[in-house]
Amino acid sequence: MTKVIVMTGGGTGGHLAIISALKEELKEHKLIYIGSTNGQDRAWFEDDDDFEKRYFFKTRGVTNQSFFGKFASLFDIAKASKEALKILKEQKGDLVFSVGGYSSAPCAFASKISSIPLVIHEQNAITGSLNKILKPHSCAFISSFDDRAIPYPIKSIFFQRARVRKNIKSIIFLGGSQGAVAINDFALSIAKNLKEKGIKIFHQAGEKNIQKVKEEYKKLGVEAEVFGFSKRIVDFMVEADFAVSRAGASTLWELSANGLPTLFVPYPYAFADHQYHNAKFLSDKNLAWVSRESELKAERLFEIWDDDISKVSQGLIDFTPKNGSKEIAKILLKCVD
Repeated sequence: MTKVIVMTGGGTGGHLAIISALKEELKEHKLIYIGSTNGQDRAWFEDDDDFEKRYFFKTRGVTNQSFFGKFASLFDIAKASKEALKILKEQKGDLVFSVGGYSSAPCAFASKISSIPLVIHEQNAITGSLNKILKPHSCAFISSFDDRAIPYPIKSIFFQRARVRKNIKSIIFLGGSQGAVAINDFALSIAKNLKEKGIKIFHQAGEKNIQKVKEEYKKLGVEAEVFGFSKRIVDFMVEADFAVSRAGASTLWELSANGLPTLFVPYPYAFADHQYHNAKFLSDKNLAWVSRESELKAERLFEIWDDDISKVSQGLIDFTPKNGSKEIAKILLKCVD
């Protein structure tokens, strides 16, 4: 029987990648998306016909705001929650699936008020503030970072195009769609070395930094494929033989599924340092390397390249489960039976 599944959350590509992967397994059901006008939500899903309806509320994060900023954010969330209640009633929602982030708050709260089952996916190794609050009220709480973990939902294309890397002929720098100054600076600092080694460069510099980074590569006389948000990210990852990347959960698992060895550089101001703990989950299994921004040196990278990266690449492919989206889809449908 067809169910009405409302998917909510976002702000960052990491949150949205979960929804993008999971909806592949739910196409026989009626899907609704509720997100925010801020962040990446619209860029990902505004024109996505897999969703019968798409709604974007004016919401923003509460943390890292001034007192008045927090008050304004909470007011926006309360206002959006009222709108979400109307949508759930009008669309006859059977279940709400939340991936966290400020985008998810209105619909998640509305599901509780409406007594509609709520399933939460916590993407990171450390549970976020909103998910901690909502966890006791959820039908199911899903995490991929413990011994009884449900596999992370990853789009099938990352598995289909996986390959074992043996020699490093190309590198990708991944700072997320917003970019990462530390990774940008590091990439530019070693660009000439990479050129001398004949290594092709792919660089996700962030939407606001594209022009500046392109100009710096030009000054250095180095060719590089520089981009921000791109629908070709899979192609870039597939062609790369090594990555230097932030450690957001979705990016981490996509790299793993594709067998791409990675030096993770966690965002130092992430809530509860969760990006470090995400990366440590793999590094503890000798399937990745982790470096704090202050420790990011050329010597560190080139030392890693002296290791057997093919062993790590094959290990990632063997370790990363392929059925995450299917398993989570089963959990969702069980909550509405």
